[in-house]
Amino acid sequence: MTADESALATPRRRPGVDWPLVAAGLGVALLALYAIPVLALAIATPPGELLARLGDPATLRAVGNSLATATAATTIATVFGVPLAYWLSRTGGRLATAVTGIVVLPLVLPPVVAGILLVSVFGPNGLAPTTTAFGVQFTRSYLGIVAAQTFVASPFVVVTATAAFDRVDPALEDAARSLGHDELATFRRVVLPLAWPGVLAGVTLTFARSMGEFGATMLVAYYPRTVPVQIWRAFVGSGLDAALPLAALLLAVSLAVVVALHLLGADPWR
Repeated sequence: MTADESALATPRRRPGVDWPLVAAGLGVALLALYAIPVLALAIATPPGELLARLGDPATLRAVGNSLATATAATTIATVFGVPLAYWLSRTGGRLATAVTGIVVLPLVLPPVVAGILLVSVFGPNGLAPTTTAFGVQFTRSYLGIVAAQTFVASPFVVVTATAAFDRVDPALEDAARSLGHDELATFRRVVLPLAWPGVLAGVTLTFARSMGEFGATMLVAYYPRTVPVQIWRAFVGSGLDAALPLAALLLAVSLAVVVALHLLGADPWR
């Protein structure tokens, strides 16, 4: 074959778009959207101002309320969500698909709508008013805050724990049962230790989401105030400068969650 024939036989590469470069550019643009507001908040809030704000009694109460209610909501979500995640991981068919759809529903609902739904069911004039049924108040109470946070944040632990359980080979469970372990012992000694990094990642995300919950909490219980509600109150009452230190506080919590996930060495979404 001559050189001319070889040139004709070899297909020419058409000049095209450098896709890796385009992907990197798009990624950088999105990262800038994430990073610029965070950097602006850090620059606008000197450490001294943040420490001074933390000395405010109202701020301390809000921080205490958020920590207590987020811990309670995360505990409830874990106790009920991890067994549900295991069932979803080991169950197939339409029923599991339908249950998964119900689980992720709070993730796609606007938080304000979630608050409206909770008040319409458990509020004083709701379908099942808690005050009438159990003698406790749902709105304007810690119970309402925990319920709102659990409703909005619990899907994180279910979704991530389900993904973690999916990675555990069912053959290991069969081997454990063949050695005489019952279902509970197999779950506790084999499945849960193997899936624990992913489960713990979901628990961490649930706690962070509970700490940052605003829309549903504000509708259910404007009092007692959590940190997000206190931020809103400071912004409405005194403007952006008064809200920035509290926003920086929540930012610190979010960064702590990112660091915790990194230390876990697990990607909760895989």
